[in-house]
Parts: sequence; C-alpha cells; structure tokens
Amino acid sequence: MPNVTLSKKQREELLKALKARFEKNMGRHKGLAWAQVQARLEAKTEKLWSLNEMERTGGEPDVVGHDEKTSEYIFYDCSAESPKDRRSLCYDREALESRKENEPKGNAVDVATAMGTELLTEEQYRELQKLGNFDAKTSSWVRTPSAIRKLGGALFCDRRFDTVFVYHNGAESYYAGRGFRGSLRV
Repeated sequence: MPNVTLSKKQREELLKALKARFEKNMGRHKGLAWAQVQARLEAKTEKLWSLNEMERTGGEPDVVGHDEKTSEYIFYDCSAESPKDRRSLCYDREALESRKENEPKGNAVDVATAMGTELLTEEQYRELQKLGNFDAKTSSWVRTPSAIRKLGGALFCDRRFDTVFVYHNGAESYYAGRGFRGSLRV
C-alpha cells in the first residue's frame, strides 16, 4: 500500500461523508457510536487514504463491525451495486496475463491491494447481505480458495430472487457488471 496522506480538506470531507453514512445506516452497526469510530480513524490516519479510495471508486464504505480483541472497526463497501469504478476487472494478475486479446483494464486482486483493502470472502459477503440488499443488478468477485484458483477458476457472488448466490467463472473473465467489494480494518 502506498504511503499516501490526505490533505486536511480531504480528511474533513471524508470524515463528513463517513459520519453521514454511519448515521443514516445505524442498522449496519448496532451498538456502535460514531465518536469512538472517529477517534479510531483519527488515531490511524494511515487508513484514511484507503477509505478515501473506497469512497472515490464508488464503494460507499461503512462500518459493519467491531473486533473487540483488536479494537479495530471493520469497514465494507456498502454501495447498492458493485462499486462502479471497480468493474470490468478479471480476478488476478495471473488471469490478466493469460488473456491473449480483449484485455480488461486490470484485475480485482491488484486493485484491492493498491487501495490497501482486501476482497471480501464469501463469508463476509454473506454477512454484508444480512445488512441490506446488495448486488441486485451486478456481481462481485470474492476471495477465492487457492484450490479453486489453481484450477483456473474464481468465485463471485450476487443477490437474485432474494437469495445470495455464489458462482464460478474462469478467473480471466470480466464483465461490465462485475467488480469487487473491499474490506478494511481500522
């Protein structure tokens, strides 16, 4: 992750957006208070750049949990659909390099890493879906078990017919309606 800091104005704008989203969606983080989240964010300013990248690319990050052991707050991309500026990506670098033609603009794993985030796991994706209805028109790559990836596949999820589905595809595939959702611990 690059060591990038935000300007004072960028930090203020980000914190304002995060606070507004936090207050608008209290059901995502029952029992948590914004003052504690903000104090943690101000103590871990190196994480603000990653949250800003999540925000800038359409992810609408929000707090979805708190790890009592580490005192970390857990943020997921909570946009209704897979983040707009993170679509049309194949799964990882190996998949990208295997394409002979019609190369996508990049790959989900490298973009997530560059942002300082991680792709949601299938379990995290299912947790997110308990907080609302996400990906009704799009789909999102999820972290794929190495056994599946070694065979050339990758997993993605969506929500259709009021049900969360997990699918497989060749890791080199990409679609305008498929992106990825990130997670970040602060």
